[in-house]
Amino acid sequence: MPRFPWLMSLWSVSLAAAAMPAAPAVDKRIDADVHAVLQRTETPGAAIAVFKDGQLVYRQAYGLRDRDGHLPASVDTWFEIGSITKQFTAAAILQLQEAGKLTIDAKLATYLPDAPHANEVTLRQLLSHTSGLPEYVDGPDIEQAATRPATFDQLVARIKDKPLDFAPGSRWSYSNTGYLMLGRVIEVVSQESYRHYVQTHLLDSAGLTQTFTVADEAHLPVMAIGYRHAQGRLERAPTIHDTFGWAAGNLVSTLGDLQKWNQALMGGKIVSPADYALMSTSVMTTEKGSADYGLGLFVDSVEGQPRVGHTGGSFGFTTANEYFPKQGVRIIAFTNNGDNPEPGEMLTTAIFNELYPEIYAAMRKPAAGEDTAMTAAARATFTQLQGGSEDSSRFGAKLDAKLKAGLSARLAKQFSPYGAPTAFVFKGRRVDGAVTWFDYLIQFGPGSILKFGLGIDQAGKVASLSFG
Repeated sequence: MPRFPWLMSLWSVSLAAAAMPAAPAVDKRIDADVHAVLQRTETPGAAIAVFKDGQLVYRQAYGLRDRDGHLPASVDTWFEIGSITKQFTAAAILQLQEAGKLTIDAKLATYLPDAPHANEVTLRQLLSHTSGLPEYVDGPDIEQAATRPATFDQLVARIKDKPLDFAPGSRWSYSNTGYLMLGRVIEVVSQESYRHYVQTHLLDSAGLTQTFTVADEAHLPVMAIGYRHAQGRLERAPTIHDTFGWAAGNLVSTLGDLQKWNQALMGGKIVSPADYALMSTSVMTTEKGSADYGLGLFVDSVEGQPRVGHTGGSFGFTTANEYFPKQGVRIIAFTNNGDNPEPGEMLTTAIFNELYPEIYAAMRKPAAGEDTAMTAAARATFTQLQGGSEDSSRFGAKLDAKLKAGLSARLAKQFSPYGAPTAFVFKGRRVDGAVTWFDYLIQFGPGSILKFGLGIDQAGKVASLSFG
């Protein structure tokens, strides 16, 4: 990929906060990491903000909001925030519960009796992605469908004849469909349009004046243009239609406005402290344990540190809004690149690692007892998976059959964009029945990491794989 000599710093507030490393050195390292991520992913532009205990300590913009027009990004540029919209929708549902107008443990049928599987799933399961509802944004026609206006009934028709993916509450699987249903529940219960409810009860309440929807993009003076790669070339991406993304992901915002939202949501201005605690506590599934997701918020960890927040993605944008409660640090990253792996999340992870280098170093320390021959085999296996080779010599019969039945192509599509690993770190060995697992942490550059597990059977073949 070409280098980007035009990647530039437009405005910066130096890091200066208690319990954080010295500002000048951290500023330089963050700047270098951001440039590295943007160059490696060929991302035209980005805007980043870091807050410590609610106070701004770093803010900077890079590159171009409009590559074709050579217009620079700024810290006030609007970006599509995609699925970060979901925490707005979740907050609206909890507001309505606080007002006594609904209960999240009621069946969907209580409010939408004609919705698919309405008697089987609850609002809480919709909020936490544990409903099992199939995905309305899937399908070979997705790009054409997503860029055209659609009614709620037309969107529901995309999944109405499909079975549940699993028993409600038993597992977790990300489902935009759940938030489509929740948007309509908000309208039925409040007797307001979703857009009006969000404006009056959320945006106005939080003091947000720079948050709009994708329908407003043409009227925003410094709106970023979204891009993506197709056949290896960066191209302008289409815009998802306001009525298609809707309650699952139709908002556009700025760094400053999103932080106003974060403070209002956490500070009790939008929902009660008890309900925010509910949003930021992971639900438990009956089969798989923790979902690592609350109600509208991911509740997981990075570098072994608790993290609460959400990422967002659309055809041409990836964003991340991440809070690290142990450190009291909030990192927001907006990019106008819609590729996967997501540059937005890469940036928040890379910045966190520069803020806390001792944590980063500890997580990169290899575990004791490494078998270097097995590590070499694991690296070779991952390289084969990235390339999509169906060579059977490494794999047990069952896994080999799955790979040849389509898994190999799917894994190649998922992992080839990561590029060549820069580090392959042994993290431990464990035994599960007849399979011995070897766990690794693969790094591909600043902020880009992947957990990789290799399950070896008694014949010395790869019987199972894990990724995370």
